Amino acid sequence: MADPFPFELVSPERLLLSESVVSVVVPGTDGEFTVLKDHAPFMATIKPGCVVVTQVGGGVQKFFVRGGFADVNGAGLTILAEQAIPLESLDPDAFALEIRNAEEDVADARDDAQRIVAQTKLQQLQDIREALGH
Repeated sequence: MADPFPFELVSPERLLLSESVVSVVVPGTDGEFTVLKDHAPFMATIKPGCVVVTQVGGGVQKFFVRGGFADVNGAGLTILAEQAIPLESLDPDAFALEIRNAEEDVADARDDAQRIVAQTKLQQLQDIREALGH
C-alpha cells in the first residue's frame, strides 16, 4: 500500500475533510489526475466532477466538486472547491425531483434576472448528475 499524505477538501461553507489519505483522484480541467505521497508540486484548476479519496484503511469517499483549485505541495494536497458535496448525502429520488423543479423554474421565469438564477441552479444540478454518471 502507498504511503499516506495530508489532504484537505475545503468549500466556502466548511472544511469537508482533513486527514491522511493514500490517494486522491481529481477532475482537473486538463484531465483527471491522481495524487500520491511525494507528488511533484503543481497547481491545477478543477472542473465539475467527482473527487475520489482512498483512505488509509482502504475505504473510499467520493465528493462532487463544482470547480475550484488543487494545490499539490510538500505539505500534501489541498482542494479549494467552489462547491463540494459528499456523494453519500445525495438521495437519488429527491435529487431527480430537484432537477424537475429547477427545469420548471427556468420555464416559469418572468424576467431575465429570474431566468439567470434558475438556469444557474439547473446547470449546477446537471453538473452533479453528469458527475454521478446518470
